[in-house]
Amino acid sequence: MILPELIPGRFIRRDNRFRATVSVQGKEAWAHVPNSGRLQELFQAGRPVWLAPASTPHRKTRYDLKLVEYTSVLVSVDARLPNPLLAEALAKKQLPGFDYPTVEKEVNYGQSRLDFRLSGPDQGVCWVETKSVTLVEDRVAMFPDAPTGRGRRHLNELVRARNAGDQAAVIFVVQRPDARRFQPHQEADPQFAIALRQAAAAGVIIKAYTCQVSRREITITDEIPVIL
Repeated sequence: MILPELIPGRFIRRDNRFRATVSVQGKEAWAHVPNSGRLQELFQAGRPVWLAPASTPHRKTRYDLKLVEYTSVLVSVDARLPNPLLAEALAKKQLPGFDYPTVEKEVNYGQSRLDFRLSGPDQGVCWVETKSVTLVEDRVAMFPDAPTGRGRRHLNELVRARNAGDQAAVIFVVQRPDARRFQPHQEADPQFAIALRQAAAAGVIIKAYTCQVSRREITITDEIPVIL
């Protein structure tokens, strides 16, 4: 995925869930934060960030905060990207086990809208939910970094789909290249960790992939082991 042209800045503070104050060419400005996670390890005063100028006129936030430089690693913090990143990888047939001829996006199932419905005459149906991961500690990617009732609800819907005879999968897209394995973040949300283990026991496929991140492009690259 090609990124828009980005400009450098410095992180100053997070004002609320979706807005941060940044410094651009020595002047303070507001930037939209496209991620409701805590991101505490990334959002530290003075840290270099990369920003996309707002395309909508008269917006209160002049920029979108796209990337954070963290110990020489570029981390994408845009939680909206895993879906298009996965769609791109599916179209290029880069993910073994997910080669389905028909890919539908944002399809209702039960009480939720799941990210993908994959189908084919030979494979049947596979429901897929993606999750954005930015937290990595000691090379271990973890999700979530804050309690997520929505995430648990999606897992329950995937279990229902599996019990109904369809395939189901949750794919964790780690938006940075430095993770070597993935595990649920037990301390941040123990109920999600339990739900993920229950989903795996019910036959839901659990996958995690890292991304190569540059100032111009983000792509899904390597599958990493999932430790439940």
